[in-house]
Parts: sequence; C-alpha cells; structure tokens
Amino acid sequence: MSQFVNGQSSDTEVDHPMGSQIRTHEGAGETVPLPQLDPLATVAGMDVSAHQGNVDWQSWWNQGMRFAYVKATEGTSYTNPYFAQQYNGSYNVGMIRGAYHFALPDRSSGAVQANYFVDHGGGWSRDGKTLPGALDIEYNPYGDNCYGLAKGQMTAWIKDFSDTYHARTGRWPVIYTSTNWWNGCVDGDFSSTNPLWVARYGSSVGPLPVGWTVHTIWQYTSSPLDKNSFNGGMDRLQALANG
Repeated sequence: MSQFVNGQSSDTEVDHPMGSQIRTHEGAGETVPLPQLDPLATVAGMDVSAHQGNVDWQSWWNQGMRFAYVKATEGTSYTNPYFAQQYNGSYNVGMIRGAYHFALPDRSSGAVQANYFVDHGGGWSRDGKTLPGALDIEYNPYGDNCYGLAKGQMTAWIKDFSDTYHARTGRWPVIYTSTNWWNGCVDGDFSSTNPLWVARYGSSVGPLPVGWTVHTIWQYTSSPLDKNSFNGGMDRLQALANG
C-alpha cells in the first residue's frame, strides 16, 4: 500500500535506495572483514534515503562521518520526503554533503532526469560544503538489467544526463555504479570528466569499471546503513566540493 508523506508517495516501489539493486544482484557480502581504512588518507562518509527517515546527524558525526550523500529524486516523479531534514541536517552538523538521483533510463531522457534532479535539490553551490550531484545508475529494479538499452544507447543516456547537469551547474556529476553492472551495460569512457563512486561490499575495492583507473568514493558496506570512504584526505574532499 502506498503512503503519502508531505504530498509525496513513499511507496518503496518508487523509492530505491542507492545500491539496493546491486545488493540484490551481487550480494551484500557483509560477512567479509570490513576494510581497515587509513584515517589520514581517507574520509568517512555515508548515504541516506527516505528509508532512514529523520537522521540523527550528531550521532553519526560523533562516529566519525564527515560527508553524506542524500537521495533527492528518482526518475521524474519521486522526491525524497525527508530530503530537507537529511540534506540540511548533515550540513548543519558540519558535514560536506551532496544529493543523488536514482536513474530510470527507460522512462525519460537523461536531460529530462538531470533537469528534474537539479530542480528538486540536486544543484550545486560553491560554498565549500556542497559536493557535485551524483548519478546512481545500477540494475533496473523493474526488469531488464540494462533497462532494455544497448550499450551505446546507455552510454548516450548517461552522457545526456551528465552534459545537462554540467550545463545547469558547472559541475560534472559523480557516477555511482558497480563494476559488473557498468561493464555489462555501458561502453563509454567517462573517466576524464566524471568522478567514480564504486559499490563493492567487501574488504577491497576490487576492479574498477572500464575506463577508470582510480576511484573517488567507495561504498564498502550497507550495514547498518550505506558507508563510504573518500579516496583522499579532507583537503581533497574539500577540493571536490569547491570544484
């Protein structure tokens, strides 16, 4: 049954958290040892969606989290009803934060979804505390893994989204994906423009999607919620925020 919060449907059918389909298809792997991350060479972060509701940001700050990504939109009909509490709350506690969009490439064009994302919280400002928006592109929760698109078509869709986001904000979006999904569904190389946020639930980041030789963010576990490691010190995270 659908529930409506602040006028928005909160039905899980139209709210897929980042990595939800990667966990379904590739396994969470939560039983493996979590990585021993160097606090001087990495920055700890997290990502949230409506599934977390109102987040106790002070508690997570006290646990060492220093950046957060918050789901803003999905397709062109869903907005996160908890977006304001999560996006502003993470900022107010001192975190560097950004927004992400869950892509549905078979529903509308990349440009249409990029504009919807920017218009509903996915923008960017040079305030030193806002990361570029992220495109969450992963397995189709409704059917065919690649949304019925050939590799060239998927590449064109992602480029359409990325170019539109860049035109609107002056920043290239971060691309969140898994190596297996990307290599199976995409044949383009975005490594010269778009930072990579790779999902792999294990003790090492593993092989990267075709094109990239370095990752920017690694989502390494989903327990008890999605946790991420920024590949660099705080100065590099601030540089990404500042563009």
